[in-house]
Amino acid sequence: MKTTNTIYHNATVTREKRNQLNGHKSAVLWFTGLSGSGKSTLAHSIEEVLYKLSCRTFVLDGDNVRHGLSSNLTFSDNDRKENIRRIGEAANLMMEAGVIAITAFISPFKQDRNLVRQLLPQGEFIEIFCKASLETCESRDVKGLYKRARAGEIKNYTGIDSPYEAPDNPELVIDTESESLEESIAKVMDFLRFKEIIN
Repeated sequence: MKTTNTIYHNATVTREKRNQLNGHKSAVLWFTGLSGSGKSTLAHSIEEVLYKLSCRTFVLDGDNVRHGLSSNLTFSDNDRKENIRRIGEAANLMMEAGVIAITAFISPFKQDRNLVRQLLPQGEFIEIFCKASLETCESRDVKGLYKRARAGEIKNYTGIDSPYEAPDNPELVIDTESESLEESIAKVMDFLRFKEIIN
């Protein structure tokens, strides 16, 4: 239930002023894909490159958020929906603060990702699909989670007994099976320059 006794306060220091101070635009880079598709690796690599360019960034990573902001949530469909809603709101606040917010979440359901897209101003939600087959992702399973899911030890695991809905029209598709990390980084950076988020 939404509260009815609050009034939104508009800041005098605007996002545009923060962007001007930073020397780059703010945006939300939303990495999505199966566990093991390379989301976190690519997200943190992009942050490192942007940091070296003096950009203000922050990575919201799935596991890290589950330790704090979403520590009270399970992996049921409803709780996954709430987790993505919270991340979308947090990313939106970061973007308003002038930060390039980078998220790395499976975010398996199209509807949830689209709700975040609708939350943000037009063109500010950059959906980046890390594309890799289930077989490839399982072969990269350093945590052993796919193996446990197949053994029935973990329920509602995306790709095994819970679906992953690939994006229909993402801003970027990164084929992490065939592209090197360096090629993937270059593709994302080229897109950010094309969109004039960075110079």
